Amino acid sequence: MADRAPQPVERQLPTEESRDLLALVRDMIQREIAPKAADEEEAGRFPREVFALLSESGLLGLPYDSEHGGGDQPYEVYLQVLEELAAARLTVGLGVSVHSLACHGLAGYGTKEQKAAHLPAMLGGGLLGAYCLSEPASGSDAASLRTKAVRDGDDWVITGTKAWITHGGVADFYTVLARTGVEGPRGITAFLVPGDAPGLSAAAPEKKMGMKGSPTAQLHFDGVRVPDSRRIGDEGQGFAIALSALDSGRLGIAACAIGVAQAALAEALSYATGREQFGRPIADFQGLRFMLADMATQIEAGRALYLAAARLRDAGRPFSREAAMAKLFCTDTAMKVATDAVQVLGGYGYTVDFPVERYMREAKVLQIVEGTNQIQRMVIARHLAGPESR
Repeated sequence: MADRAPQPVERQLPTEESRDLLALVRDMIQREIAPKAADEEEAGRFPREVFALLSESGLLGLPYDSEHGGGDQPYEVYLQVLEELAAARLTVGLGVSVHSLACHGLAGYGTKEQKAAHLPAMLGGGLLGAYCLSEPASGSDAASLRTKAVRDGDDWVITGTKAWITHGGVADFYTVLARTGVEGPRGITAFLVPGDAPGLSAAAPEKKMGMKGSPTAQLHFDGVRVPDSRRIGDEGQGFAIALSALDSGRLGIAACAIGVAQAALAEALSYATGREQFGRPIADFQGLRFMLADMATQIEAGRALYLAAARLRDAGRPFSREAAMAKLFCTDTAMKVATDAVQVLGGYGYTVDFPVERYMREAKVLQIVEGTNQIQRMVIARHLAGPESR
């Protein structure tokens, strides 16, 4: 069954330009994304042509500087675009978030020469990026990563395996965190690795319960040689760069989660107002009306939380705690709202003829990626009570 885009959300956007941007995004969703989402997800098809169109339209570099091909948009606007894309198809919304995450290191820590050489193609030249931090034995404990980069003259030679890489095997570039020094976070350095680098290969994509159209794969680095000109930041600065990127990336996940929740609510509302039992629409029954009211309230609360964090970021103020809170609350909301939407549809909700079962499967991964929600609670608690005692 083809998906239909949910009814537009009333948004408060800061400028006329941002309102025009959102209209462009909604038009693209109606024409290019929503009509094919269900069939392509079921088939496990990655919509590379959609990302090419997004890049051509300037939508892959929205929060970055226009000097290098970005859109000069505040995070407040960028995240609402992500929400709209994720509501139509999470593979696309999350893919844009991951691409933005992959650009963050170079945009924030690269030299002028590096930015001039690489950012225009990354932000608006049709390239697609991926972010390589996790490994088979280091997920939540990212500082214990084992992939190594060894200096060899003017080059670095990277050896190791990265895991759970969104766009693994299809990306044009990878931001890679590798160990160049001592154990722990101080021995990690960031590199920009071309997707076609000799010695770089991808395993078969993981077989996932959701987001089947988005390839997730291990990447193997077998003596991949990268010039020092592709090192991002200073030696040993990589973990700080990674954490900085993740603070912003968690807001992207939060926005995507609210998009999935909004789509699930829209489908539940459509069904509840059209389905009749005992001679009247099931939306007339108080138990179901209260469920819908709770779903809508949780979505609005999540949206307000991620936007508040985004406005802190836009103002140049600390937002790490608020990003963790937004990621935690919004992804838990997506899981609950999607599960409730399946319940509203009853037996139909458990079939692939309606998209709510897909939303439920997709919402689960959002509680895991870019720091599990248990990690988010640890981050929040550290801000409140300080580091844990040892």
